Amino acid sequence: MATIRQLKRRIQSVKNTAKITNALQLVAASKMRRAQDRAEQSRPYAQKLRVVLAGLASQSGEDQDAARHPLLVSRPVNNIAVLHITPDRGLCGGLNANMNRSAGTFVAMQHEPVQVVAVGKKGRDFFVRAHVHLAAEFTDLGDYPSQADTLGIARLIIDDYLAGKVDRVYVSFPEFVSTATQRPAIRQLLPIEPPAPVDGVDEAQFADYIFEPSPDVVLAGLLPRYIEMQIYEAILQNAASFQSAQMVAMKNATDNAQDITRELTLTYNKARQEQITKELLDIVGGAAALEG
Repeated sequence: MATIRQLKRRIQSVKNTAKITNALQLVAASKMRRAQDRAEQSRPYAQKLRVVLAGLASQSGEDQDAARHPLLVSRPVNNIAVLHITPDRGLCGGLNANMNRSAGTFVAMQHEPVQVVAVGKKGRDFFVRAHVHLAAEFTDLGDYPSQADTLGIARLIIDDYLAGKVDRVYVSFPEFVSTATQRPAIRQLLPIEPPAPVDGVDEAQFADYIFEPSPDVVLAGLLPRYIEMQIYEAILQNAASFQSAQMVAMKNATDNAQDITRELTLTYNKARQEQITKELLDIVGGAAALEG
C-alpha cells in the first residue's frame, strides 16, 4: 500500500492534470462554436453550387463536347491520389486514430499505386510511418482557415489531374455530424461526377435561364470552383470536428481526474486514520508498560 506521502503527491499530481484538462476544455469550447458556425454556414453555398452544377450538366447534356471537359473525363486508373485531411494537434480523443485507420485501410485496399497529399500533421506523420508516398503536405492552417488558405491545395490537385499524374482523386476528412459525433468520410473528388438533382429542385427551372456565352463555358469555369469548395468545406468540417472532439475528450479527462482524486482522497484518509490509530495504540501500550 502506498504511503501517506506518496498518496499526497499523487493527489496533487492528479489535481494539476485536472486543471490543465479543464483549461483545454474551456479553450476548445470557446473555439468550437465559431468553428461549427463556419462549417454550417458553408453548407448552403456548397449545396447551391451542387444544384447549379447539376442544372448546368443537364443543360449541357445535348452537347457531347461538354462531356470531354478534362475534369469530367473518366480514364483508366493507373495512379490514385488521396487528399487526407486531419488536425495538426492531438488531445482530441479517438478522432485522429479513426481518421488514420479509415484512410490507411482505404489505401491498403487499392490495387494501383497511391500517393497522399496530407493536410494536417497527424495524417502526415501516420503515412510517413506507413511508408506511403507523400506527394505534398500542408500544415498549420490555423483554427479558422480561410478559403484563400486552401486554394493552393486545390490548385495542386487540379494540376496533377490535368497533367495526368493521377487518374483518380479521393478526399478523406472527418465529417462533422454533431458535437459528440464525427465520422471518417472518403469521397471521390476527381473526376467530377455531376451531382444528381437535389430533391425538391426541378431541372426545368434552368430552362428559363440564358447562359452567356454558353452553358459549356460556364460549366468549365464552375468546375474548378466546385473542387475548391469541396476541399474548403472538408477543411472547415475538420476544424469543427477537432474542436468538438477536443472539448468532449478534455471534459471526460477532467471528470476522470476528479473521480480519481476522490478515490485517492478516500484512500489517503483511511491510511491516515490507520496511522493515527496505530500511534494511539503505541502510546496506550507504552503507558500501560510504564504503569506495570
